[in-house]
Amino acid sequence: MFLAKILERFNLIDPYKLWIKKFEPDKNTLKKQKSFKFSYSPKISIVVSTFNTQKNTLLNVLNSVTSQTYSNWQLCIADRPNREIIKLLKTYLSKDKRITVKFFKENPGIVYNLNRALKLADGDYIAFLDQFDTLAPFALYEIVKAINQNPDADFIYPDEDKISKNGRKRFEPHFKPDFSPDLLRSYNYIGNLIVVKKQLIDKVGIFREGYEVFHDYDFILRCVEKAKKIIHIPKVLYHKRFVNKFLDENKKLYAHENGKNALSDHLSRVGLKGKVENLGFLGFYKINYEISNYQKISIIIPNKDHKDDLKKCIESILKSTYNNYEIIIAENNTTDKSTLEYYEYLQKTYDFIKIIRWSKSKEFNYSEINNFAVSYASGDILLFLNNDIEIINNNWMEEMLMFIQRDDVGAVGAKLLYPDNTIQHAGVIIGLGGAADHSHRYFPAQSNGYFMRLKVVQNVSAVTGACLMTKKSVFNEVGGFDERYQIAFNDIDFCLKIRQMGYLIVFTPFAKAYHFEFKTRGRDDTFEKQQKFKKEKDLFTKNWRKILDSKDPYYNVNLTLQRFDFSVNI
Repeated sequence: MFLAKILERFNLIDPYKLWIKKFEPDKNTLKKQKSFKFSYSPKISIVVSTFNTQKNTLLNVLNSVTSQTYSNWQLCIADRPNREIIKLLKTYLSKDKRITVKFFKENPGIVYNLNRALKLADGDYIAFLDQFDTLAPFALYEIVKAINQNPDADFIYPDEDKISKNGRKRFEPHFKPDFSPDLLRSYNYIGNLIVVKKQLIDKVGIFREGYEVFHDYDFILRCVEKAKKIIHIPKVLYHKRFVNKFLDENKKLYAHENGKNALSDHLSRVGLKGKVENLGFLGFYKINYEISNYQKISIIIPNKDHKDDLKKCIESILKSTYNNYEIIIAENNTTDKSTLEYYEYLQKTYDFIKIIRWSKSKEFNYSEINNFAVSYASGDILLFLNNDIEIINNNWMEEMLMFIQRDDVGAVGAKLLYPDNTIQHAGVIIGLGGAADHSHRYFPAQSNGYFMRLKVVQNVSAVTGACLMTKKSVFNEVGGFDERYQIAFNDIDFCLKIRQMGYLIVFTPFAKAYHFEFKTRGRDDTFEKQQKFKKEKDLFTKNWRKILDSKDPYYNVNLTLQRFDFSVNI
């Protein structure tokens, strides 16, 4: 595939076309799927609400259902059609008894029509299909396969892409993460095709009026709150037709409000207090969670020499709007006179800054130094910070604290930039580069990232220890940093231990800082440093082999592990 990479780089091929050819089933495979017998063959009711749909578009919708390789389905259509569409639907009705249509004279709106179509459904699971879009021919097969593998699954969603208006071109695949509650609270990443167990719909209710445009978002939020098991299928099973649907300004205003109201209702139901604001893009949100307890934050900064870097870091912290914090500088064998004098100045000037001396070894050990410093921390919240960090926004601590105060969150990371205003850290992807690395590295600071991932709060598998907030109770629960990791992977190992205990890791782009990486311990450009890095990488891959093999749940197996840009894995 080396040649393919070169051709892709110079825009001579479409990498997604290559991906489709390589990974999607061929005709022989589709033929085998048709004769395959599952041990459990549930009936899937596909619900469609149509209105003023063009004949060719509706034909594509109907054909995408009738050509499914899995046969136990029901198509439920609610429509206020014209004569041409009535004739078309009656033709399909006469050919296939699995199709059910209800004709209506009036059109009260999308929510009402969807609920009317939903009443026709008598399947074990209900799927929803937009009137412009189509299913992959193997969509239901893959869904039923997932149900057989996960008998308690009651909410299922796959990956999707876009198709051109004429249906001939496929583009912009959305390879989604597994269930990510904080990403879902940022926007409806779950998307268009959802498959819901009928019993779950009986619990949460039908689509609600008053949430038009975002009625599906409201419905999804209510479903995931009650779902026993949420399954993501990392395969493109849904094709969303690209149509120019522009909302007028009045409709945009109420749509914005409907989306915010759906998310606000969700927060109330799950017992979270916060104010929802729009991010400037329709359907994208930031939640400003109410801080219930302004707990003391212990900021821990290891340091050796590097007075200028440390001073820049401290002065940026002192501009913070949050004031209940202490700074613990873990001094590590400094020999520079100006740095020692700066320590004296800080201790004389600020009663909330203390210098502790770690002299166990002259060899740098990030884990040992930070574990040692935690024993001096008087705060219930710990914030590990490199000395080569310069804070950008003064409310950074509040932006992190609003998440770490939640019982389900174990660690929070920030958006870090290189001095040239490119991304240094926006969350960690397990498996990237063979072990773990940062997503979107070197992207411009203002980039949206892959499906807005650089602009929204989300769950990730790990965050960098260069700026990491956690609870002291969680730190103690997982045993702190593993001191076998002296220079690398200590933070990733720490986060994975946190995840093992059932906590979420959150990345927020609303806490921002510059990271002058490698300034303190230098680059791994000597044989000794490279050997040490290799030793720790080997330890990490050995200890976390199971997670590396099962892939990062907040990434996607269809995306590359060779680059930082979320490009398609071909």
